[in-house]
Amino acid sequence: MKIRLFILVAVGWVASSLISCKPEVDTNNSRPHKETEDSILLNTVQNASMNYMWTGADPVSGMAYERIHLDNDYGSNDPKVITTGGTGFGIAGLVVAMERGFIPRESGVERLQRIVDFLAKADRFHGIWPHWLHSDGKVVPFSPNDNGGDLVESSFLMEGLLIARQYLNASQPTEKAVIDAINNLYQSMEFDWYRNKQNCLYWHWSPDKGWVMNMPIRGWNEALIVYVLAASSPTHSISKTVYTEGWGKTNHPTSTYNEPLFWTHYSFIGLNPMTLKDQYASYKEVVVGHALAQHDYCVRNPKRYPNYGSKCWGLTAGYSPSGYSAHSINNDLGVITITAALSSMPYTPTQSLEALRYFNSRRGELWGTYGFYDGFCDNHHWCLPRYLAIDQLTIAPMIENYRSGLLWKLFMSCPEIQTGLTKLGFTY
Repeated sequence: MKIRLFILVAVGWVASSLISCKPEVDTNNSRPHKETEDSILLNTVQNASMNYMWTGADPVSGMAYERIHLDNDYGSNDPKVITTGGTGFGIAGLVVAMERGFIPRESGVERLQRIVDFLAKADRFHGIWPHWLHSDGKVVPFSPNDNGGDLVESSFLMEGLLIARQYLNASQPTEKAVIDAINNLYQSMEFDWYRNKQNCLYWHWSPDKGWVMNMPIRGWNEALIVYVLAASSPTHSISKTVYTEGWGKTNHPTSTYNEPLFWTHYSFIGLNPMTLKDQYASYKEVVVGHALAQHDYCVRNPKRYPNYGSKCWGLTAGYSPSGYSAHSINNDLGVITITAALSSMPYTPTQSLEALRYFNSRRGELWGTYGFYDGFCDNHHWCLPRYLAIDQLTIAPMIENYRSGLLWKLFMSCPEIQTGLTKLGFTY
């Protein structure tokens, strides 16, 4: 599978059927908070984090940059590279922002229109976007052989777009235009092409490199959403056999608790794991177990890092003193990546709120324009004013799934997703 290190849906459905089954959304807090201050703090953190996608976005496309460094030190990295997967998380955050009144709904809809217009014209490879783009819509290679379609990042992007589609009101012409555009984009994604004639989905394809990356998407990792979207496609669907032979033959989800916590975040921005089951797992057990395993590891603190404990925990991919790394129990460099605990809030509310309060107590050193910085390492007295889209932009959506379940309700209301999940043998 593709590790996030720089070293490392039936044909003929009419559009109206794709926007039915709207959920009844109640954005009042469905779970009581311990203190009124918690609600205020959650609002503040959600608003600041989604601002990475709002005021910090590329002005041409409206999409998210891969990284923002407030110190303007980007080294050899291009500061204007646009991320497709991170933008998917950011789109989910825009829905949160509209619903909670952080931004006007009209402005949010305008931004969504800009994004879908850009995506319709940007480089695509059998309907699949690359990992990175420039604001002219041209692909930016992620690596020498990774210069074409990236099925996983494109699936994170479509996950966010479908959440937005379900949130929008088809009786309003401006919103209906965005709905129609999202339907067209989804229907154009050729998931079946990315089988590479095998009973498995493959991560990459490009016109000049072909399948040279040779990276099958197998479980368990962050990519369950890819198979769900592929089985749900109304135009380029896959069979259950592709899921069972391609995804399900390798690691059992509960055997991977030592891995970075983004594995239990990215697919579950929209896909609700709390009632989801199939032949392989009860996914509530998976996501809660993974987050608790990390929390408990940091409490044990076998490497005796400063400040690790019940209030200070969370290991996932992000920056470190030596560069980007996929922090985990198996790769613990003493770096706390703040999104890990905060984006686990639907799974471990008590532990995540405790971590949030602790991080906030250190706000003077850990907080900037777009909320908490990516991470810190007390062992090396290290923290930089830098952000990564794939970390920062999961925070507002996952906190919202804790507070109201909004994004889970929206995504799980998609009729195609319901059809796809049933095809694959899920109960939900």
